[in-house]
Formats: sequence, C-alpha cells, structure tokens
Amino acid sequence: MEKSRLQRQFDFILEADKEKLIMRQTRLSDGVHHENDADHAWHMALMCILLSEYSNGEIDLLRTISMILIHDIVEIDAGDTYAYDDRALSSQRERELKAADRLYSLLPPDQCEKLRALWDEFEAGETKEAKFARTLDNIQPAMLNNATDGIEWRNHGVKLSRILERNKNTAEGSAALWQYSYENFIKPHVEKGSIIDE
Repeated sequence: MEKSRLQRQFDFILEADKEKLIMRQTRLSDGVHHENDADHAWHMALMCILLSEYSNGEIDLLRTISMILIHDIVEIDAGDTYAYDDRALSSQRERELKAADRLYSLLPPDQCEKLRALWDEFEAGETKEAKFARTLDNIQPAMLNNATDGIEWRNHGVKLSRILERNKNTAEGSAALWQYSYENFIKPHVEKGSIIDE
C-alpha cells in the first residue's frame, strides 16, 4: 500500500532526527563537548535571524533559514566532512549527492523537489540567500573555535592559508561579517600560534 502524504512527511521528520547523532569537530563554547549537526543548524538559523542586516544585499529570510536548516541533513548518510581533511573532502560531493537522493525522496514529491532545490541552491552558492547561508556556515565554527581558545585549530594543526582558502567566498554573503570574523576570531589565533602562519 502506498504511503500517505502525512506518513511520508513523518518518515522524513523522524529520519532527520538522526542529524542529532552526527558529531562535528567543532566544540561547543564550553570547550568540552562537540557540537552535532542539529546544534550547528539551529545556531546558524539563530545567527541568520540576528545578523541578516549585514548581508551584502536584501535576502529572503525564511528561504535562507530553510536552506540553513536542511543543508546538513545529507550528513545522516554521508557523515560530517571536516573542513581540513583532504582525504574526506575528495569524496564529499559524491557521498552527499547519493545521500540527498535517498533522504529527500522520503518526502512527498512536491516537498522532495522543494527541499532538494534548496539544498542544490546552497551547494551552488550563487544566489544571495545561498551566499549568506554559506557565510554563516563558515563563520559559526570560527566563532566557536575562538570561544574555545582555538583548541581544534591547534589539535588539527590548521594553517592560515587553509582557512583563507576555505573562506575565499565568505565575503560574498557579507563583507562585514567576514571582516569581523577575520579580525576577531581568526587573526588573534594567528598571533597566539593556535593557527599556523606559514
């Protein structure tokens, strides 16, 4: 028997609960516990509400928050890929595309199409909403790394050149937030030695 629309929606919602089990390298501000993907998405959504005035252009807030809330659901299948893990980065796209196909297909067709399109939009990073969402996706872990005295930057021997490469498009969503992040979260840790300046 074919599943009802409501059953498919609840199937997806229950599957999305697994996002709480996907642990990230970034520690919470207590410096002890690691955040999970759901923590990350919630924190970014809150940041979006509070900081959208710093977007380089006017954005559709609900669209941007929706994109933020669904962007890491693929990690239920694909796992979290640490930003500076070259080996994992090499297969990230393939793993995440496969996961997106499975996970969004749990939904009724119209919602599958809508959420998959939002995920694809985030991945492409071309619209003003996607650019701002990606800015927050880069700045949120930098903020937490700063709050924990750069512990994960030190643990992983992260180099400034890698951070700058990862953030090469961050200013496209918000020049003001990128400048703030660099001056307040990154630069002090270069000076302390938590981030390696080659």
